[in-house]
Amino acid sequence: MINIGKINTLKVSKQDSSGIYLSDESGKQVLLVDKKPRKFELDESVDVFVYVESDENFSATTQLPFAQVGDIAYLEVVSVNYYGAFLDLGLTKNLLVPYSEQHHELEVGEWYFFKLFLDEKERLVATTKLNQFIADEIEEGDDFTVGQKVSLLITDQTDLGIKAIVNNAVWGLLYENEIFQTLRKGQRIDGFIKTIRDDLKLDLVLHEVGYKKVMTLTDTILQMLHENGGELAVGDKSEPDTIYALFSVSKKVFKQAIGALYKQKQIEIEKNAIRLVNFTS
Repeated sequence: MINIGKINTLKVSKQDSSGIYLSDESGKQVLLVDKKPRKFELDESVDVFVYVESDENFSATTQLPFAQVGDIAYLEVVSVNYYGAFLDLGLTKNLLVPYSEQHHELEVGEWYFFKLFLDEKERLVATTKLNQFIADEIEEGDDFTVGQKVSLLITDQTDLGIKAIVNNAVWGLLYENEIFQTLRKGQRIDGFIKTIRDDLKLDLVLHEVGYKKVMTLTDTILQMLHENGGELAVGDKSEPDTIYALFSVSKKVFKQAIGALYKQKQIEIEKNAIRLVNFTS
């Protein structure tokens, strides 16, 4: 089955003077529209992005887009005409935002958040009307759990922290005092669900939650100690920025991890250093 608006893995089924044709397992064909395609072998598997042209014919390209159907993405407006606004999707063909799908006038050179979807003719288009796609909170029975790894799209700064769209579906919040790296608007990054609140809103963090997080970090610390002669110039009194630069975690998480290693009698802890016990090179 060929999925429109998505990356498909198809096989080269025919090459002649009319072009290169790719097909799915059922034999349905689509024309490769790359201007200067590389040479392919017959039956070779190729990753392509498939979309519908204005004449309703299927087309495929080996160019990979910034986003696919169903995604919410932060994209730049590159032109405007009487059909609507057009976005840079990373392809030769730009993405249309019809005027009917614009909350307000879009300006060339500006970046906005868009939802990508298929219109009634199965053409890929975008909309700025995100409220119908993003929930403020999860619903009972939704497949979200504390500690779950999720995909985040960074949006706006608030008084409490930074808002993010979780799995293209629901809003979540990263609290300011738990962010230890620079985040930019429109950035995609993995995160974790810290808490599902009583009001079913999501609190997020950028590191693993609970015991698993600490155990993963202890392995990292031990590996770095072995690679650095049994000693690291960071301890329980080190600055949070120093700790984050080395391990990408908060000082609290770091202290939990070295505390666990100390109890196991694997390390010694000083103010600004930790050492392996009985280290031999």
